[in-house]
Amino acid sequence: MSRKMTTQSSTLIDTLGYLKLPYMREHYQDTATTAADKHWDHVRYLSHLAEAEAGLKQDRATERRIRLARFPVIKTLDAFQWSWPEKINRLQVQNLFRLEFIKDKGNVIVLGGVGLGKTHLAIALGHQACLKGHSVLFVTAIDVINALAAAQTSGRLMQEMKKYTRPALLVLDELGYLPINKQGADLLFQVISHRYEQGAMMITSNRAFKNWPEIFNNDSTLTSALLDRLLHHSQTVVIEGKSFRMKDVIKD
Repeated sequence: MSRKMTTQSSTLIDTLGYLKLPYMREHYQDTATTAADKHWDHVRYLSHLAEAEAGLKQDRATERRIRLARFPVIKTLDAFQWSWPEKINRLQVQNLFRLEFIKDKGNVIVLGGVGLGKTHLAIALGHQACLKGHSVLFVTAIDVINALAAAQTSGRLMQEMKKYTRPALLVLDELGYLPINKQGADLLFQVISHRYEQGAMMITSNRAFKNWPEIFNNDSTLTSALLDRLLHHSQTVVIEGKSFRMKDVIKD
């Protein structure tokens, strides 16, 4: 290789690095060899590099969305045990994975006892949303309350609130598993009110709607206002049956 070509290559590498085009920087030479062997014209050569670069950026963006979603584990719909629940509307659940409710800024509420796969479905739906380009945050209801209560004490409430109002989809898991005091009920109500018609939510709970006042410190007025917002644009998935985690004990 001549000194001129070496200088040009060095300049190109530096320029592609400056432009943050890592795929093109690493593969322009071997792709040029492929292009010569296959008689590509310069447009096809450049198009191939650009498409590969875009694919790399999309993959990295997806990985970042999944990381920021804070899933405890990764679950998929394919791995869901459809045969275990005694009652579940499979077509309804599968239709949710089209993610139209996110575009509509609606809500999905999954109700059922423990061990029936509510969290599995919540993670799987959130993961699918990440794959399709939506920002997601997965968090338990009690963790939201604890974080907001601490922020309120230190004067950072509005800053902390943005964490739960900014994502396109907020997955709120395990609502009703632990008691919530008045402060917690008020804080959670603020999250739901801020997201009303502004962003989609998915909530899992082990309590039927009629028992939700017990979740929110027996405040019927607050619970009614909260349900009014949640159910305005929502779909409810009801799962019934025995706990999958207890299946071996049940058999014994």
